Amino acid sequence: MDALSLSRLRRGLASPNLFLREANRLYHRRGYTRSYNTAGVDIFAEDWDTLLVLDACRYDMFAEQSSLPGTLESRISRGSNTVEFLTGNFADRSLLDTVYVTANPQLHSNRKRLDPELHATVNVWQGEDWDDDRHTVMPETMADRTLEAAERFPNKRLISHFIQPHYPFLADDPVFDHEQAFDTPEEVSCWQQVMTGSLSVDPGAVWAAYRETLDRALPAVEHLLSELDGKTVVTADHGNMIGERARPIPVREWGHPQGIYTEKLVRVPWLVHESGDRRKITPDEPGQSEGTDPIENVSERLKELGYR
Repeated sequence: MDALSLSRLRRGLASPNLFLREANRLYHRRGYTRSYNTAGVDIFAEDWDTLLVLDACRYDMFAEQSSLPGTLESRISRGSNTVEFLTGNFADRSLLDTVYVTANPQLHSNRKRLDPELHATVNVWQGEDWDDDRHTVMPETMADRTLEAAERFPNKRLISHFIQPHYPFLADDPVFDHEQAFDTPEEVSCWQQVMTGSLSVDPGAVWAAYRETLDRALPAVEHLLSELDGKTVVTADHGNMIGERARPIPVREWGHPQGIYTEKLVRVPWLVHESGDRRKITPDEPGQSEGTDPIENVSERLKELGYR
């Protein structure tokens, strides 16, 4: 058992709900013997030229709300949160035919441990592309940076990792007050505070804000589908739970905790759209991560996105 697992167990002892979550995690991860969901799909073994990743997008919500062109299927993700998704797909791999454009700082934050070899990484969460008022990267910004990357790297597979519909919600009523949710002495996530009972929310209001945020992101995704040639797939890294019962212990679960492989957390959309000629993909030498801000801002960015 590693230090992180021991820390989670200690926190679990301080809260009945966290204790039950940890018991469920022990079940799903087979006593911490799995570092990711081994039943999930290897995204790099799938056939695509561009992979558009929506963060924390449930399959059921996407199927209900999306009118994007293409054929909708589903896949099981290798992670119930972003770090686990990255671990299951990126860790210790040579991906020199791939460019990763991302609004999520988690790959950078875990780069030394994951150690993927990508042709290039475009960190959109750095610099002027970060929206200080919304505490996120807006979907239109991600669409613009993705099209720029497609033009610069015409012979590479392209992954564009949006942050929506992940918190912070782009809704008229954002549900969580940013100061209340994150300026706490413990600096724990809003979902963790709901799980422990220190923050009270209306599940219906959370669900409405979550859906509204997906609606806000879908036009940017549709714009990319209309502009990008080749085979494009729209998917998600994981889902999200909003008070549904977990398993095998039926505690009400919130957010997207690592190592909990319920249907709502690991079943993700897989929308296939084809337009024009396929890209001729060729590997190349690794490049550098691209961004303009000092790397030290990663912790603040993660906090603003609802991570601890």
